Order: sequence, then C-alpha cells, then structure tokens
Amino acid sequence: MELVIGNKNYSSWSLRPWLFLSVHGLAFKEVRISLNQDDTRATIAQHTDAGKVPLLKDGDLTVWDSLAICEYISEQYLDGGGWPSSVRARAEARSCSAEMHSGFPEIRGQLPMNCRAIGREVPLNATLERELARIDQIWSQYRETYSSVGPWLFGEFSIADCMFAPVASRFKTYGIKVSTVSAEYMHFILDHEQIGEWVRQAHVEPETIDVDEVGI
Repeated sequence: MELVIGNKNYSSWSLRPWLFLSVHGLAFKEVRISLNQDDTRATIAQHTDAGKVPLLKDGDLTVWDSLAICEYISEQYLDGGGWPSSVRARAEARSCSAEMHSGFPEIRGQLPMNCRAIGREVPLNATLERELARIDQIWSQYRETYSSVGPWLFGEFSIADCMFAPVASRFKTYGIKVSTVSAEYMHFILDHEQIGEWVRQAHVEPETIDVDEVGI
C-alpha cells in the first residue's frame, strides 16, 4: 500500500489514516507532498483528481478521504476490527467519527493543527467555545462509559481515536482546558508511541505554512 499525505506538522487529515495504519502495524509506503507550495496542486493531481490528501493506493485501487481510507483498511485487512466489538459501541463510535468528520468548522479554522507549536493563544468566540465544549462532552462521556474496557475512547483502539487525535494535538498547541476525564484521554493519545513518532518527524520538516501559524 502507498499512503500519500501532506505536511506532518499541519495536515490533520493525513494523521488520521497514518495513525490507523501505524497502530495496527500494517506495512505501507509513505509519500509526502508539501502543502501550500506553487507545485502542490500539480503534484497531488498526479495521484488523484480529488485534489486533496490523504489518499491510499492499494494495487489498482485508489481511496481518498481519511474516513474512507480507515473504513477500507478496517474491512480489507482487519476483518472490521477498526471499530469497537460491541454493536452499541460501534454505533456510537461511528456517530462520533462522522460528527468529527463533517463538523467543528470553528476548531478547524481558528485552531489549525501545528504539532511543532505550543503556548499559542487564540481568542475564543462563542461558537468556538460551544465546539470545544462539545468535544469535551464526547471525550468525557465515552471515557466514563468505556473506561473498564481499555484506555481508548471506546475502550478498544478504533477509527474514532484517529478522528480525534489531531484535536488532541490542537488542544495542546493552544492550551485548551478540558475536564479531568477528557484531559486524561488527551494525554494518553499524545503520549502514544505512534503520535510521538509523527510529531518527531513533523519537527524536522523544513516547510512553514504561514496561514497555519496562528496565535503567536
């Protein structure tokens, strides 16, 4: 398999399938395309007509979109193991993942992922505060429900954790305060071996994307 991604420092969507593949120990070749460069659009066009990263190539199949890639990997290589084992937890995990996938525009716009940065300060408006509170609610609710199963959001590692991992990174960068239960989950994700490796590689990337350097 070949996973085409953007900058590790900035591309939250790229982190999601990369983390899913990495935690499960699946072999793949990584192709990194630097974003916001003069040749970015043309370079991505060599891989997909969708014009965005990430995308996965598996033989003659191309799958684009983070959630679709994770779903494909789950079905093709993990016998559906990308989701929790119980019907209830699977339904809840899918709901949370879909909400993250399609929602939270203020968090995306006002708090761009920046793995190298810490101590950034961004003013919080009412809409952003509502979105932050909703993330806190999701994390605390499901950690309290599934804490006896394991340390991940739904106990077992799942696609839902991949969807929220970039949010944990954002919260660290901008010093976002969450409840104690949510903070424990956030720190667990950020301390994970694969996240640490992603961040280490982000730190050695030479590019800086000015539009994503906010809160300085």
